[in-house]
Amino acid sequence: MQYQQEQQEQHIRRAQEEDVPRLVALSSAKRTLYQAYQPQFWRRAADADERQEPFLKRLIARENVIALVYEQGDTILGFVIAQLVPAPPVYDPGGLTCSIDDFCVEGDADWPGIGRALLEAAIAEAQAHGAAQTVVVCAHLDEPKRAMLSASGFSIASEWYVKGM
Repeated sequence: MQYQQEQQEQHIRRAQEEDVPRLVALSSAKRTLYQAYQPQFWRRAADADERQEPFLKRLIARENVIALVYEQGDTILGFVIAQLVPAPPVYDPGGLTCSIDDFCVEGDADWPGIGRALLEAAIAEAQAHGAAQTVVVCAHLDEPKRAMLSASGFSIASEWYVKGM
């Protein structure tokens, strides 16, 4: 008897409103991790998930937003939300900035595959809409995400320092 493993379909597609509860769940796990990294700046609001759901619904509907999910079978394993925004007026990168803040994958091991595929898809679409650079938010201790960004040719542009009052 020969064992055959069924391959589940994997693909990247546009995020839809019905995806938002899953995106919130992925974000919630990331927020918990980031709070452990830096409890002042990344401190979770008590109602973070409830507040994020309507925010993400509005965000993914905007014209200047590229919202993509990575799906395997019927399960969303990651997502990226990129906003196309002008650079501050004192800088001139040569076009729009693809700003990526909301960017999560199911597990740390998924950054080189799923994370990078999402990032490349978002960048390709952003370039088609006139983006000249991409800026990605990443916590300083998020080593798996940092490693993927570095392997993708990104470099650190700035650091933020935080102190409670």
